[in-house]
Amino acid sequence: MKKALKIVGIVLACLVGFVLLFLAAASLAEYRPAAEEPVVLAGKGESAPTVGQSLTVLSWNMGYGGLSETADFFMDGGTGVRTQDKAQVQKNTQAVADLIRSVDPDVAFLQEIDRNSTRSWHIDELTAVQAANPAYQAAFAQNFRVLFMPYPWPPMGHIDSGVATLTRFDAESARRIQLPCPFTWPVRTMNLKRCLLVERIPVEGSDRELVLVNLHLEAYDDGEGKLAQTNMLAELMQAEAEKGNYVIAGGDFNQSFSSVDTSMYPLRGGGLWECGELDADAFGSGWQFLMDTTHPTCRSLDRAYDRSDPDFQFYMIDGFIVSENLAVESLETLDLDFVNSDHNPVRLTVTLR
Repeated sequence: MKKALKIVGIVLACLVGFVLLFLAAASLAEYRPAAEEPVVLAGKGESAPTVGQSLTVLSWNMGYGGLSETADFFMDGGTGVRTQDKAQVQKNTQAVADLIRSVDPDVAFLQEIDRNSTRSWHIDELTAVQAANPAYQAAFAQNFRVLFMPYPWPPMGHIDSGVATLTRFDAESARRIQLPCPFTWPVRTMNLKRCLLVERIPVEGSDRELVLVNLHLEAYDDGEGKLAQTNMLAELMQAEAEKGNYVIAGGDFNQSFSSVDTSMYPLRGGGLWECGELDADAFGSGWQFLMDTTHPTCRSLDRAYDRSDPDFQFYMIDGFIVSENLAVESLETLDLDFVNSDHNPVRLTVTLR
């Protein structure tokens, strides 16, 4: 009995030691971006925007090429981790590149784009998308970098992911602005460090700038993180609008807008992930909150997509916020039926007043 207890004690001590060692390593390797960092601009745009010009902006959370119609995800009630084989990830990534080429936008905001992650077979998705669309200048801001995530099983492994903006214009600068992180140690060490990717583009013939803000706000917090990040976004946009700049913020808000009726996509409960609600009044006057509810922009990942289920959970969480000096010409959720991603892309056309 004493010998058995001793063996159990040694095993437990080894386990505790391993956990402590892992936490120490995770803490040392934790991604700690600065409050603001310059972002490299790759490639060269073709032109500069002008007053009176019509611009098309496309936004798509591409689900790192791994969340297509057959996927579920463990954080949303499913069980999947690496949900697609390499060929399918390549196919999904190519679909993103093909859509950009087809829509031919002036600006493309992409979220959840991987550069070197286990979950997407270490495919550099940004390079693949940019290679298929060489006329665009590209900027990438990392928001998820983990040396090795050991859970669930099989483990998620290495993660290198972020948001990317492609534009036909020559940006004067691009910067990564760190958003508040709602998580504490040790959860924080392996969580996203969400950010804003802000590009500044001079408007020809004026002293104004076109300010592009690509974002992917908090998803799995208790609501305080979303609020803090939204408030920071509002402050930045208000400061730019006061300068007379043209401001377009777009992406995956993980929230519906309070000023947009999304009752056609009710939250069905049952333990499924629930989105937040962004308070449009917190931004003050002079802003346009844009979501096209004709089609949902996101689907639940508690299971593979079931087109035959009338009660399948959908969300409206992708859209744009634009300043009042931009005239909205059209807004459309492109119904791709979630074949290549758990999100549908959204296309916006505006004119610089």
